[in-house]
Parts: sequence; C-alpha cells; structure tokens
Amino acid sequence: QVQLVESGGGLVQAGGSLRLSCAASGRTFNRNVMGWFRQAPGKEREFVATISGGNTYYADAVKGRFTISRDNAENTLYLQMNSLKPDDTAVYYCAASTNAYALYFRYQYDFWGQGTQVTVSS
Repeated sequence: QVQLVESGGGLVQAGGSLRLSCAASGRTFNRNVMGWFRQAPGKEREFVATISGGNTYYADAVKGRFTISRDNAENTLYLQMNSLKPDDTAVYYCAASTNAYALYFRYQYDFWGQGTQVTVSS
C-alpha cells in the first residue's frame, strides 16, 4: 500500500511559480512510478508529468515550465511549476503505480492522493 498526501497548492498570479509536494508512505516508494495529474472544472483528469527511474515525461502543455522530481530518502515527490498560466488552474493529484511501464494513463496508477487546488489568476 502507498498513501499519498499533496500540499503546496494555492492562488498565484499568471507568470508566478508554485512547488507542489506529495508525501508518500509505504516501503516501496522508491520502486514506484510516480506521477502528477490535474483536473480542471468540467474536464477529465489529465496527465501532467511522471518520473520513472531516472526518466521524466511531461505533457506538451507543461513541457519547459514544470519539473517533476523525487527525494527517495524523504519519500517525497515534487512538481515545480513556473510561468504559470490561467489554464493551469486545476486540482493537482499525485499518483503512484506498481507498474514499471506506467506513463500517461490514469488506469495505470494504483494509488492517488486527495488533490491540492492550484488557481492561477490573470
């Protein structure tokens, strides 16, 4: 079992930055593929970024602005978000997968956090 708790969301002006954190519990944290998804009002939950081993993958909409990283010693996943836009407004979810090949799809992830709200004002 992996339990995930996100933090770091908030209200920020366009062009600003936020760093999200996801505290994970569970002995297999460093073997999990970890990712971030987001869900805007009235929209489907969508892939944002994932980290698998030493590799990172990003949605086109955030590439070059967001950076995913993890600290295995602290059992924490991060999402550094720069140059934020109003379109980035959403609830952001941390996710973990026991599937070593998990990447972009929600069904590939077994564990989810409760989400943290990010609001970007114009």
